[in-house]
Amino acid sequence: MCSVSWKKYLLWFAHDLVDFRLAEMKSLLSLLCIEMKWVEEPSDHPFWIVQMQSDECVKKLASRSISLRGVIDLWAHSDCIEDLHKQLKKLDHDFYKPYFQPHLSFKVEVETFSNHLSMAERVEKIESFSYLPLAGPVNLKNPDVKLWFMEYYGLEPNNIPDKPYLYYFGRWMIDGQRHLIKEFSLKTRKFIGNTSMDAQISVLMANQAKVKSGDLVMDPFVGTGSLLVPAAYFGAYVLGTDIDYLMLHGKTRPSRIQQKVREADESIHSNLWQYGLQNQYIDVVVADSSLPLWVKNFELDAIITDPPYGIREPTERVGTHKTPQITEEQAATHIPSKIDYDHDHLYQDLLNFAAKHLKLGGRLVTFIPILRELYCEENLPKHPCLNLISNSEQILSAHISRRLLTFEKVSIETNNEVGERTFTPNLENFRDKYFNHCEESRAIRRQKNSYHKWAPRSSTDE
Repeated sequence: MCSVSWKKYLLWFAHDLVDFRLAEMKSLLSLLCIEMKWVEEPSDHPFWIVQMQSDECVKKLASRSISLRGVIDLWAHSDCIEDLHKQLKKLDHDFYKPYFQPHLSFKVEVETFSNHLSMAERVEKIESFSYLPLAGPVNLKNPDVKLWFMEYYGLEPNNIPDKPYLYYFGRWMIDGQRHLIKEFSLKTRKFIGNTSMDAQISVLMANQAKVKSGDLVMDPFVGTGSLLVPAAYFGAYVLGTDIDYLMLHGKTRPSRIQQKVREADESIHSNLWQYGLQNQYIDVVVADSSLPLWVKNFELDAIITDPPYGIREPTERVGTHKTPQITEEQAATHIPSKIDYDHDHLYQDLLNFAAKHLKLGGRLVTFIPILRELYCEENLPKHPCLNLISNSEQILSAHISRRLLTFEKVSIETNNEVGERTFTPNLENFRDKYFNHCEESRAIRRQKNSYHKWAPRSSTDE
């Protein structure tokens, strides 16, 4: 029986959306069928030491992750610089041989986290590794081998310790997919709206949905289609629905300040053309997500969506408080009226739709708005056919956040299984509570300003 050799690697994460890292890693490991062992438990720190079976596994992981800045083949790490040098000196010649050849150029990169070094200090640290058996020429622009040294000073840039907490040294292997943030930036996208999702979170959602080539992915609240772009980039065929006719047809007011009117060809399809992904586009349909139009055997690999919160975009569905009689002559040109679509029923309908139309093992990835002081995990939406895989928070203000929920379909729906209505007023009346809180905050500020304006000055102020 042959034993599997596990190598040690350092995952370097970008220091934003910290709560999303672990969920993305677990989803990608499952998608790519990669095994990984944690040498240290995942934390808020940007450096995670892990073990994996091969460099190929590492490259597969980094080729999808947008949270990763890069992956390092870790040769040594310590909380003492002298010990780090001892570890490197103990490595035998055969270990270094594949990387230190006369025909292989190299570069030594010195990085710090939460601190800054002068050029002279960087050069001094590079020269401290002069004992390494480097044989090739130096190439600072495009080296064959990039050696990487990091000093980690913690997470508080305003409270920097005298010495680093940790030192890392190794061979830089591969970059993450951070370039997609610029490539899919809303600043350069043709068709956007007030609530278009930014590129980084869009890619994160596609990764957590485990989107792969050939999948069928849908957004039932598609808007300007931001969530469809990374899904199409990863090879999925994409479609969507939205109740807003004007939005889907590019007839709404432009969201860019400089733009007075929208261009004639602004659409979700034109966005996919912009990125060369037009072959992945199926269609978008003006439809009410509360009244699904799909046949029973319609199946999806993933549903990725961000329903409106009722703040910048309304939450609406087709309906009326009255029941007027529509004649046959009027039916052809009749535009249905709309009524408010409360969050309780919105998420209940969304989970029911996912349970009915997702393939077994398919995923629903959706945001849900939260008042932080009233948050309770027990009050999140549930469905007997769906397991909650991950729950990540993005803080929007001191009192408001949104949580990215990832559900996986684990059983086939029967007729008597519907989404459990376990919502509290925290979610049902999110819009009302949001605006009430804003009004309360304004009133408190006015009261404080009034007090400071008219309060008598003490003798020490004179």
